[in-house]
Amino acid sequence: MIQLLSKIENGIGTLNEAIGRMASWLTFVLVLLVCFDVTVRYFFKETQTWIMELEWHLFALIFLLGAGYTLKHDHHVRVDLFYTKFSKRDKAWVNLAGAVLFLIPWCIVIIIYSYFYALNSFQQGEGSPDPGGLPARYLIKFAITFGVGLLLLQAIATVCNSIIILLETNNENEGTD
Repeated sequence: MIQLLSKIENGIGTLNEAIGRMASWLTFVLVLLVCFDVTVRYFFKETQTWIMELEWHLFALIFLLGAGYTLKHDHHVRVDLFYTKFSKRDKAWVNLAGAVLFLIPWCIVIIIYSYFYALNSFQQGEGSPDPGGLPARYLIKFAITFGVGLLLLQAIATVCNSIIILLETNNENEGTD
């Protein structure tokens, strides 16, 4: 059972690692785009609507595609009053409970609602309401579904990792009796 859980965890981790690293390059692209936008605004006193919208879309993609990667590396926001002092086994219990009771259900709800939100946008052929804005607004809306899907997968990997830790520490405790 530990081997199966480990394979699942590693497979999901590999996927989120690759997508997280690719998403990190969007930060570089965003910086270049903002520098270009600021330069054009400063020297020519104008900007294009599509540039401003693209900045927001890139920011959203960085956040959405990086969420699973961030969870994988345990760099997400955590209210940490007691957690750092917990044993490895207690941390596994907290991570397991948090993922099963909160993160996984939340992800499922967001995936369902964001999918239909994006689908409705696609069916309407929604684009930017602003003149000169980006077409195909549904693409960024589908990115919500995709990004939260990656977060859901990483939550499943967290569950697998927590169970592995609990099984291993249980086996160690049985061996000392």
